[in-house]
Amino acid sequence: MNVSPSKENILKKIRKALTHSTPLPFPQSDGSSTVFPRPQQELEIEFAEQFTKLQGKFIFCLNQQELAFQFNSLAKKQGWKKIFCKDENLAGVIDTQVSEYLTNDLADCDISVTGCEALVARTGTVVVSSLQSSGRTTSVYAPIHICIAYTKQLVYDVKDALQLMKNKYGDKLPSLISFATGPSRTADIEKTLVVGVHGPKEVYCFLIDE
Repeated sequence: MNVSPSKENILKKIRKALTHSTPLPFPQSDGSSTVFPRPQQELEIEFAEQFTKLQGKFIFCLNQQELAFQFNSLAKKQGWKKIFCKDENLAGVIDTQVSEYLTNDLADCDISVTGCEALVARTGTVVVSSLQSSGRTTSVYAPIHICIAYTKQLVYDVKDALQLMKNKYGDKLPSLISFATGPSRTADIEKTLVVGVHGPKEVYCFLIDE
């Protein structure tokens, strides 16, 4: 079959286009690099600022001893008597003379205490997973959630948190990875902001310098 010169030129252009990959219109969106500028301050300060903007309550502790003092002082001041904590390492900071230490009654607790997988400084986000001793529901069921974290768990962005977990778990990632950014809140009804509808009304983060 004879092909006209004009159609032959079109076919040549099509073949040439197919042999070259199409450039990405937004090359920074492919996940190889962050699209957000790095902060001009330490991650601890960046996280604290973003976390408190979202109505989170942030307490910085220099060591484990200060954590125990700060935690039990707060528990006594707030009148928290029923504390749910399944992590034995974290439970060691709780003074049983201040609070009644519970391990099994999540439905009747005043607060829940958990660790975390990571803290995302850019968004003020706490990352938890189903492979932690606290399980799937501890961080969302209680009216008040307290996260105890360490500075070594601080990362800048979400992709850094996922990489941290990949380094920790390899190919056996948790079946649930949850990104909690501040207390639960919604404005579905008449655009009125309501806190605590789908999760805790208050979220505390104790960050230990380590």
